[in-house]
Amino acid sequence: MSPLRDASDRALSRSVVRTANTAATTRRSPAKHRVTRRKQIRGAQVVGLTAALAAAASASTVGVSNGATTQTSSIQPESITAARIDRRELASRDASRFALADSTARKLQAAAEVQAKARAAKQAANRSATERRAAALLAAKKAAIAAEAKKKAQAAADAAKAEKAEQVERARAAAEADKAPKASLPTTGYRITATFNQGGSRWARNHTGLDFAAPQGTPVLSVLPGEVISAEYAGAYGRQIKVRHEDGTVTSYAHMSAFVASVGDNVSAGEQIGSVGSTGNSTGPHVHFEVLLGGETQVNPKPWLQDHGVNP
Repeated sequence: MSPLRDASDRALSRSVVRTANTAATTRRSPAKHRVTRRKQIRGAQVVGLTAALAAAASASTVGVSNGATTQTSSIQPESITAARIDRRELASRDASRFALADSTARKLQAAAEVQAKARAAKQAANRSATERRAAALLAAKKAAIAAEAKKKAQAAADAAKAEKAEQVERARAAAEADKAPKASLPTTGYRITATFNQGGSRWARNHTGLDFAAPQGTPVLSVLPGEVISAEYAGAYGRQIKVRHEDGTVTSYAHMSAFVASVGDNVSAGEQIGSVGSTGNSTGPHVHFEVLLGGETQVNPKPWLQDHGVNP
């Protein structure tokens, strides 16, 4: 090995040793705030510097022809400066990549958090809407049940009220029926002027009824409840009304001056059906009253009236 090559190797070794010592000194530094990543970068820088120095030493060696002594040039400072610049640029690029990756990660995490919050808000809104719908349905169901119960209660109250009113009406009708006369005489303020089967020159045959003499216009009354079946002028009977009663008996009222009831009317006992008069074969105002069983057979009116609770 030539002296120049040997000197170059020694210089290169010294440079490497100095760089290693510097790195060791740096590693022994008490600055505890430095992180592991920066140590890794410095190690990479030392390796890069060593490689650069070796390349520079190799390039600077010049050979002399014909066995002449080989001459080696000294290491150029420009090569060391370029290596340092490369090392700094590499560190800067690494730091930029780390910063960019960290920024991207933070952005992705922020976006994920925003999406998670949006999903949580949507789920909460859906739960709230579901709860509101359930509450509304429950309230509507309760309202329907209450309305139905109220309706039933009102119907029951109306039915009870109607039943009570019906009971009152029945009681009133019964009371009125008790007060109403069961039977009545044909007129009032009268005197008997002729009896049943009485003979005399005034009749072609014996008398067929009772004559109740009363002032002109005195009301003529139905003796029992019944239906008016005839209201007409009947020859010698004058104005005559006939009433058929529940058992089929017919009562006749003759010589009236006027009619008050008409055919088809339903009359009660003591209800006015006409007025006392003297129409037909009559010698003065009176009511000729007859009783016809089954509508045909004439009987004595006096005992018949007595059987019905009145005594002429």
